[in-house]
Amino acid sequence: MAMTDSTGSTWRYRWAHRHNDRRQRAFRAADEAWRRRDEELRRLRTLAGSFHGSTEAGAGLPIELAPGEVVFWTLPAAQLVEVRHTAVLPAPELTVDPEPPVLRPRRPEGVKVVDAGLAVLTNRRLVLLGGRGRRDWTYGRMTGLSHDPAAPVTLIQVLDRRRTSGLLLPTGAVADFRFKLTLAFADAIEQRAAVVAQLDELIAEHEAEQPERPAVLTPAQARLSGLLPGGRRTVAVALALALIVPAMLFESDPPVRPGSDRAAAATPEATATPEAAATPAPPPIAPAVQVKPRPGPQHTKPAPAAPPARGTTPRPAAERRCGAPANPYGYDFCGGSRIRKPAPGICDWFECVPGFWSGRGWLVQCRDGTVSLTGGRRDACAGNEGFRRTFWT
Repeated sequence: MAMTDSTGSTWRYRWAHRHNDRRQRAFRAADEAWRRRDEELRRLRTLAGSFHGSTEAGAGLPIELAPGEVVFWTLPAAQLVEVRHTAVLPAPELTVDPEPPVLRPRRPEGVKVVDAGLAVLTNRRLVLLGGRGRRDWTYGRMTGLSHDPAAPVTLIQVLDRRRTSGLLLPTGAVADFRFKLTLAFADAIEQRAAVVAQLDELIAEHEAEQPERPAVLTPAQARLSGLLPGGRRTVAVALALALIVPAMLFESDPPVRPGSDRAAAATPEATATPEAAATPAPPPIAPAVQVKPRPGPQHTKPAPAAPPARGTTPRPAAERRCGAPANPYGYDFCGGSRIRKPAPGICDWFECVPGFWSGRGWLVQCRDGTVSLTGGRRDACAGNEGFRRTFWT
Protein backbone atom coordinates (compact mmCIF):
# COMPACT_ATOMS: atom_id res chain seq x y z
CA MET A 1 0.00 0.00 0.00
CA ALA A 2 1.39 3.41 -0.99
CA MET A 3 2.37 5.73 1.85
CA THR A 4 0.66 9.10 2.00
CA ASP A 5 1.03 12.26 4.03
CA SER A 6 -1.66 14.12 5.94
CA THR A 7 -3.03 15.54 2.69
CA GLY A 8 -3.33 12.09 1.11
CA SER A 9 -0.79 12.87 -1.66
CA THR A 10 1.60 10.05 -2.50
CA TRP A 11 3.69 12.19 -4.87
CA ARG A 12 4.60 14.53 -2.02
CA TYR A 13 5.93 11.61 0.00
CA ARG A 14 7.97 10.40 -2.98
CA TRP A 15 9.32 13.91 -3.51
CA ALA A 16 10.47 14.19 0.13
CA HIS A 17 12.05 10.72 0.09
CA ARG A 18 13.89 11.38 -3.17
CA HIS A 19 15.27 14.75 -2.09
CA ASN A 20 16.28 13.56 1.38
CA ASP A 21 18.12 10.59 -0.09
CA ARG A 22 20.02 12.77 -2.57
CA ARG A 23 20.99 15.31 0.08
CA GLN A 24 22.15 12.60 2.48
CA ARG A 25 24.33 10.96 -0.15
CA ALA A 26 25.95 14.29 -1.01
CA PHE A 27 26.56 14.98 2.68
CA ARG A 28 28.14 11.58 3.31
CA ALA A 29 30.52 12.02 0.36
CA ALA A 30 31.56 15.51 1.48
CA ASP A 31 31.95 14.41 5.11
CA GLU A 32 34.11 11.45 4.14
CA ALA A 33 36.42 13.65 2.06
CA TRP A 34 36.63 16.16 4.90
CA ARG A 35 37.56 13.47 7.43
CA ARG A 36 40.29 12.05 5.20
CA ARG A 37 41.92 15.45 4.85
CA ASP A 38 41.52 16.13 8.57
CA GLU A 39 43.27 12.89 9.45
CA GLU A 40 46.11 13.65 7.05
CA LEU A 41 46.61 17.16 8.43
CA ARG A 42 46.71 15.90 11.99
CA ARG A 43 49.12 13.12 11.05
CA LEU A 44 51.46 15.65 9.47
CA ARG A 45 51.11 17.92 12.49
CA THR A 46 52.08 15.08 14.82
CA LEU A 47 54.99 14.14 12.58
CA ALA A 48 56.24 17.73 12.41
CA GLY A 49 56.12 18.08 16.18
CA SER A 50 57.64 14.77 17.23
CA PHE A 51 59.71 13.34 14.39
CA HIS A 52 63.39 14.25 14.50
CA GLY A 53 65.02 11.35 12.72
CA SER A 54 66.91 8.40 14.13
CA THR A 55 70.55 7.54 14.52
CA GLU A 56 69.77 3.82 14.58
CA ALA A 57 68.22 4.08 11.11
CA GLY A 58 71.69 4.76 9.73
CA ALA A 59 73.08 1.48 11.01
CA GLY A 60 74.09 -0.80 8.19
CA LEU A 61 73.97 1.92 5.53
CA PRO A 62 77.03 2.30 3.29
CA ILE A 63 77.42 5.89 4.41
CA GLU A 64 79.30 7.53 7.25
CA LEU A 65 77.19 9.97 9.25
CA ALA A 66 78.72 13.11 10.71
CA PRO A 67 78.43 13.85 14.43
CA GLY A 68 74.85 14.96 15.18
CA GLU A 69 73.58 13.76 11.80
CA VAL A 70 70.45 11.60 11.90
CA VAL A 71 68.55 9.73 9.19
CA PHE A 72 65.06 10.91 8.26
CA TRP A 73 64.18 8.67 5.34
CA THR A 74 65.64 5.99 3.05
CA LEU A 75 64.55 4.43 -0.25
CA PRO A 76 66.47 1.76 -2.17
CA ALA A 77 64.73 2.31 -5.52
CA ALA A 78 65.61 5.91 -6.37
CA GLN A 79 66.95 7.13 -9.71
CA LEU A 80 69.39 9.97 -10.29
CA VAL A 81 68.27 12.39 -13.02
CA GLU A 82 69.90 15.39 -14.65
CA VAL A 83 68.51 18.26 -16.68
CA ARG A 84 69.97 18.62 -20.15
CA HIS A 85 69.45 22.37 -20.25
CA THR A 86 70.41 24.43 -17.23
CA ALA A 87 67.42 26.19 -15.64
CA VAL A 88 67.15 28.47 -12.61
CA LEU A 89 65.01 26.83 -9.92
CA PRO A 90 63.03 28.70 -7.26
CA ALA A 91 64.55 29.06 -3.81
CA PRO A 92 63.62 26.35 -1.27
CA GLU A 93 60.44 27.10 0.69
CA LEU A 94 58.89 25.63 3.82
CA THR A 95 55.55 24.87 2.15
CA VAL A 96 53.38 21.96 3.24
CA ASP A 97 51.02 20.43 0.69
CA PRO A 98 48.42 18.33 2.55
CA GLU A 99 46.72 17.37 -0.73
CA PRO A 100 49.50 16.26 -3.09
CA PRO A 101 48.49 16.09 -6.77
CA VAL A 102 48.02 12.83 -8.63
CA LEU A 103 51.37 11.99 -10.21
CA ARG A 104 52.06 9.90 -13.28
CA PRO A 105 55.04 7.53 -13.36
CA ARG A 106 56.74 9.31 -16.22
CA ARG A 107 59.89 11.27 -16.82
CA PRO A 108 59.48 14.88 -17.95
CA GLU A 109 61.00 16.06 -21.20
CA GLY A 110 64.58 17.27 -20.93
CA VAL A 111 65.30 15.06 -17.89
CA LYS A 112 67.51 11.99 -18.31
CA VAL A 113 68.31 9.16 -15.88
CA VAL A 114 72.03 8.79 -15.27
CA ASP A 115 72.17 6.44 -12.26
CA ALA A 116 70.10 4.51 -9.71
CA GLY A 117 70.59 3.35 -6.15
CA LEU A 118 69.83 4.02 -2.48
CA ALA A 119 68.53 7.46 -1.46
CA VAL A 120 69.25 8.61 2.10
CA LEU A 121 67.73 11.74 3.63
CA THR A 122 69.33 13.18 6.77
CA ASN A 123 68.98 16.41 8.68
CA ARG A 124 71.99 17.85 6.81
CA ARG A 125 71.97 16.46 3.29
CA LEU A 126 70.35 14.25 0.67
CA VAL A 127 72.55 11.46 -0.66
CA LEU A 128 72.17 8.99 -3.54
CA LEU A 129 74.42 5.93 -3.37
CA GLY A 130 74.37 4.70 -6.96
CA GLY A 131 76.26 2.24 -9.08
CA ARG A 132 78.43 4.98 -10.60
CA GLY A 133 79.23 6.75 -7.37
CA ARG A 134 77.70 8.99 -4.76
CA ARG A 135 75.80 12.23 -5.26
CA ASP A 136 75.35 14.65 -2.31
CA TRP A 137 73.05 17.65 -1.99
CA THR A 138 73.96 19.60 1.15
CA TYR A 139 71.22 21.89 2.49
CA GLY A 140 73.65 24.65 3.34
CA ARG A 141 74.72 24.92 -0.31
CA MET A 142 71.26 24.42 -1.82
CA THR A 143 70.12 27.34 -4.02
CA GLY A 144 67.08 25.91 -5.80
CA LEU A 145 64.42 23.28 -5.18
CA SER A 146 61.50 22.26 -7.39
CA HIS A 147 58.91 19.48 -7.03
CA ASP A 148 57.31 18.57 -10.36
CA PRO A 149 53.50 18.87 -9.96
CA ALA A 150 52.77 16.14 -12.53
CA ALA A 151 55.70 13.73 -12.25
CA PRO A 152 57.52 12.08 -9.29
CA VAL A 153 60.63 14.19 -9.88
CA THR A 154 62.41 16.57 -7.49
CA LEU A 155 65.17 18.79 -8.89
CA ILE A 156 67.85 20.45 -6.76
CA GLN A 157 70.51 23.06 -7.47
CA VAL A 158 73.60 23.54 -5.31
CA LEU A 159 76.49 25.99 -5.43
CA ASP A 160 79.28 23.50 -6.16
CA ARG A 161 77.62 21.85 -9.18
CA ARG A 162 76.81 23.44 -12.52
CA ARG A 163 74.29 20.91 -13.81
CA THR A 164 70.85 20.63 -12.18
CA SER A 165 70.11 17.15 -10.85
CA GLY A 166 67.62 15.39 -8.60
CA LEU A 167 65.67 12.20 -7.89
CA LEU A 168 63.01 10.23 -9.73
CA LEU A 169 61.00 8.19 -7.19
CA PRO A 170 58.10 5.72 -7.23
CA THR A 171 54.79 7.58 -7.06
CA GLY A 172 53.81 5.97 -3.74
CA ALA A 173 56.87 7.33 -1.94
CA VAL A 174 56.77 10.91 -3.24
CA ALA A 175 54.45 12.49 -0.63
CA ASP A 176 56.40 11.14 2.37
CA PHE A 177 59.74 12.09 0.81
CA ARG A 178 58.72 15.66 0.03
CA PHE A 179 57.29 16.30 3.50
CA LYS A 180 60.32 14.86 5.29
CA LEU A 181 62.63 16.83 2.99
CA THR A 182 60.76 19.97 4.12
CA LEU A 183 61.28 18.99 7.77
CA ALA A 184 64.96 18.23 7.21
CA PHE A 185 65.56 21.54 5.46
CA ALA A 186 63.64 23.36 8.22
CA ASP A 187 65.89 21.75 10.84
CA ALA A 188 68.97 22.77 8.86
CA ILE A 189 67.91 26.43 8.92
CA GLU A 190 66.30 26.13 12.39
CA GLN A 191 62.77 26.85 11.18
CA ARG A 192 60.87 23.75 12.34
CA ALA A 193 58.46 25.98 14.31
CA ALA A 194 57.38 27.68 11.06
CA VAL A 195 56.30 24.34 9.61
CA VAL A 196 54.34 23.48 12.77
CA ALA A 197 52.60 26.88 12.76
CA GLN A 198 51.65 26.42 9.11
CA LEU A 199 50.06 23.06 9.86
CA ASP A 200 48.14 24.49 12.83
CA GLU A 201 46.73 27.19 10.57
CA LEU A 202 45.69 24.63 7.95
CA ILE A 203 43.93 22.54 10.60
CA ALA A 204 42.00 25.57 11.91
CA GLU A 205 40.88 26.51 8.40
CA HIS A 206 39.85 22.95 7.70
CA GLU A 207 37.74 22.70 10.87
CA ALA A 208 35.77 25.76 9.77
CA GLU A 209 34.92 23.99 6.51
CA GLN A 210 33.33 20.92 8.09
CA PRO A 211 30.09 20.11 6.22
CA GLU A 212 26.82 20.30 8.14
CA ARG A 213 24.19 17.60 8.04
CA PRO A 214 21.22 18.79 5.94
CA ALA A 215 17.78 19.20 7.48
CA VAL A 216 15.14 16.58 6.72
CA LEU A 217 12.51 17.68 4.21
CA THR A 218 8.86 16.87 4.87
CA PRO A 219 6.13 16.07 2.32
CA ALA A 220 4.45 19.37 3.15
CA GLN A 221 7.45 21.20 1.63
CA ALA A 222 6.92 19.63 -1.78
CA ARG A 223 6.22 22.06 -4.62
CA LEU A 224 3.86 21.53 -7.50
CA SER A 225 6.85 21.56 -9.83
CA GLY A 226 7.78 18.20 -8.33
CA LEU A 227 5.00 16.63 -10.38
CA LEU A 228 6.94 17.36 -13.58
CA PRO A 229 10.00 15.41 -14.69
CA GLY A 230 12.94 17.69 -14.02
CA GLY A 231 11.08 19.84 -11.50
CA ARG A 232 11.80 23.55 -11.52
CA ARG A 233 14.18 23.25 -14.45
CA THR A 234 11.38 21.93 -16.64
CA VAL A 235 9.14 24.84 -15.59
CA ALA A 236 11.90 27.35 -16.32
CA VAL A 237 12.51 25.90 -19.77
CA ALA A 238 8.79 25.91 -20.55
CA LEU A 239 8.46 29.55 -19.52
CA ALA A 240 11.46 30.50 -21.63
CA LEU A 241 9.99 28.76 -24.67
CA ALA A 242 6.63 30.42 -24.07
CA LEU A 243 8.31 33.82 -24.24
CA ILE A 244 10.81 33.19 -27.02
CA VAL A 245 8.69 31.30 -29.57
CA PRO A 246 5.94 33.97 -29.93
CA ALA A 247 8.60 36.65 -30.26
CA MET A 248 10.32 34.70 -33.02
CA LEU A 249 7.04 34.13 -34.84
CA PHE A 250 6.16 37.81 -34.55
CA GLU A 251 9.47 38.93 -36.02
CA SER A 252 9.49 36.38 -38.84
CA ASP A 253 7.65 37.03 -42.14
CA PRO A 254 4.41 35.09 -42.81
CA PRO A 255 4.79 32.17 -45.22
CA VAL A 256 4.01 32.86 -48.86
CA ARG A 257 2.09 30.21 -50.74
CA PRO A 258 3.65 29.08 -54.02
CA GLY A 259 2.18 30.89 -57.01
CA SER A 260 0.66 33.73 -55.03
CA ASP A 261 3.03 36.24 -56.60
CA ARG A 262 2.14 35.03 -60.10
CA ALA A 263 -1.56 35.21 -59.28
CA ALA A 264 -1.18 38.77 -58.05
CA ALA A 265 0.71 39.74 -61.19
CA ALA A 266 -1.97 38.16 -63.43
CA THR A 267 -4.86 39.95 -61.73
CA PRO A 268 -6.23 42.59 -64.17
CA GLU A 269 -6.51 46.13 -63.07
CA ALA A 270 -9.91 47.53 -62.22
CA THR A 271 -11.68 48.98 -65.30
CA ALA A 272 -14.52 51.41 -65.47
CA THR A 273 -17.98 49.89 -65.77
CA PRO A 274 -20.00 50.56 -68.92
CA GLU A 275 -22.45 52.63 -66.93
CA ALA A 276 -19.69 54.84 -65.61
CA ALA A 277 -18.14 55.16 -69.06
CA ALA A 278 -21.45 56.00 -70.73
CA THR A 279 -22.47 58.59 -68.17
CA PRO A 280 -21.66 62.00 -69.68
CA ALA A 281 -20.12 64.70 -67.61
CA PRO A 282 -22.62 67.32 -66.42
CA PRO A 283 -22.59 70.47 -68.57
CA PRO A 284 -21.10 73.56 -67.01
CA ILE A 285 -23.60 75.94 -65.55
CA ALA A 286 -23.57 79.24 -67.38
CA PRO A 287 -23.57 82.37 -65.26
CA ALA A 288 -26.81 84.30 -65.08
CA VAL A 289 -25.21 87.52 -66.26
CA GLN A 290 -22.35 87.61 -68.69
CA VAL A 291 -20.10 90.63 -68.50
CA LYS A 292 -18.06 91.28 -71.59
CA PRO A 293 -14.93 93.32 -71.15
CA ARG A 294 -14.82 96.54 -73.07
CA PRO A 295 -12.30 96.46 -75.83
CA GLY A 296 -9.60 98.97 -75.19
CA PRO A 297 -7.05 100.38 -77.51
CA GLN A 298 -4.77 97.64 -78.74
CA HIS A 299 -1.12 98.34 -79.25
CA THR A 300 0.37 96.06 -81.83
CA LYS A 301 3.95 95.11 -81.06
CA PRO A 302 6.02 94.92 -84.19
CA ALA A 303 7.51 91.53 -84.91
CA PRO A 304 11.23 91.37 -84.35
CA ALA A 305 13.34 91.32 -87.40
CA ALA A 306 14.90 88.02 -88.31
CA PRO A 307 18.59 87.82 -87.45
CA PRO A 308 20.90 87.81 -90.36
CA ALA A 309 21.88 84.38 -91.51
CA ARG A 310 25.39 83.30 -90.65
CA GLY A 311 27.12 81.71 -93.51
CA THR A 312 29.68 79.86 -91.31
CA THR A 313 27.16 77.89 -89.18
CA PRO A 314 24.90 75.65 -91.27
CA ARG A 315 21.49 74.60 -90.03
CA PRO A 316 21.10 71.12 -88.51
CA ALA A 317 20.11 68.50 -90.98
CA ALA A 318 16.68 67.04 -90.63
CA GLU A 319 17.47 63.66 -92.20
CA ARG A 320 18.31 60.50 -90.26
CA ARG A 321 21.83 60.10 -88.87
CA CYS A 322 21.84 56.28 -88.59
CA GLY A 323 23.41 56.41 -85.13
CA ALA A 324 25.80 59.30 -85.75
CA PRO A 325 26.10 61.99 -83.05
CA ALA A 326 23.94 65.10 -83.53
CA ASN A 327 25.78 67.71 -85.57
CA PRO A 328 24.85 70.73 -87.72
CA TYR A 329 26.83 69.45 -90.73
CA GLY A 330 24.68 66.50 -91.71
CA TYR A 331 27.46 63.95 -91.12
CA ASP A 332 25.96 60.48 -90.64
CA PHE A 333 26.52 56.76 -91.07
CA CYS A 334 23.77 56.26 -93.63
CA GLY A 335 25.95 56.40 -96.77
CA GLY A 336 26.83 58.95 -99.44
CA SER A 337 30.13 60.65 -100.07
CA ARG A 338 33.23 60.31 -97.92
CA ILE A 339 34.31 63.43 -96.07
CA ARG A 340 37.91 64.36 -96.80
CA LYS A 341 37.66 68.04 -95.82
CA PRO A 342 35.39 68.33 -92.76
CA ALA A 343 33.98 71.63 -91.56
CA PRO A 344 36.34 73.78 -89.46
CA GLY A 345 34.09 73.51 -86.39
CA ILE A 346 33.83 69.72 -86.37
CA CYS A 347 35.83 69.35 -83.17
CA ASP A 348 33.17 71.46 -81.41
CA TRP A 349 30.62 68.69 -82.10
CA PHE A 350 32.77 65.57 -82.12
CA GLU A 351 35.62 64.33 -79.96
CA CYS A 352 38.63 64.61 -82.23
CA VAL A 353 41.79 62.59 -81.75
CA PRO A 354 45.01 64.46 -80.94
CA GLY A 355 46.55 65.77 -84.16
CA PHE A 356 43.22 65.50 -85.98
CA TRP A 357 44.05 67.97 -88.76
CA SER A 358 47.29 66.24 -89.62
CA GLY A 359 45.42 63.19 -90.90
CA ARG A 360 45.60 62.18 -94.59
CA GLY A 361 42.37 60.31 -95.23
CA TRP A 362 38.63 60.60 -94.86
CA LEU A 363 36.57 61.13 -91.71
CA VAL A 364 36.05 57.95 -89.66
CA GLN A 365 34.95 56.99 -86.16
CA CYS A 366 37.29 54.97 -83.95
CA ARG A 367 36.25 52.21 -81.53
CA ASP A 368 36.71 54.46 -78.51
CA GLY A 369 34.17 56.99 -79.92
CA THR A 370 36.65 59.58 -81.21
CA VAL A 371 36.84 60.80 -84.84
CA SER A 372 39.92 60.81 -87.05
CA LEU A 373 41.02 61.78 -90.58
CA THR A 374 42.84 58.49 -91.17
CA GLY A 375 40.20 56.64 -93.18
CA GLY A 376 41.60 54.41 -95.92
CA ARG A 377 45.01 54.01 -94.26
CA ARG A 378 46.49 50.91 -92.62
CA ASP A 379 47.06 52.77 -89.38
CA ALA A 380 43.52 54.16 -89.19
CA CYS A 381 42.67 54.84 -85.52
CA ALA A 382 45.83 52.98 -84.50
CA GLY A 383 46.04 54.69 -81.12
CA ASN A 384 42.29 54.62 -80.45
CA GLU A 385 41.42 50.90 -80.38
CA GLY A 386 41.12 50.65 -84.18
CA PHE A 387 38.71 51.65 -86.95
CA ARG A 388 34.96 51.35 -86.41
CA ARG A 389 33.00 53.02 -89.24
CA THR A 390 33.05 55.85 -91.84
CA PHE A 391 31.21 59.17 -91.76
CA TRP A 392 29.19 60.15 -94.85
CA THR A 393 27.56 63.29 -96.14
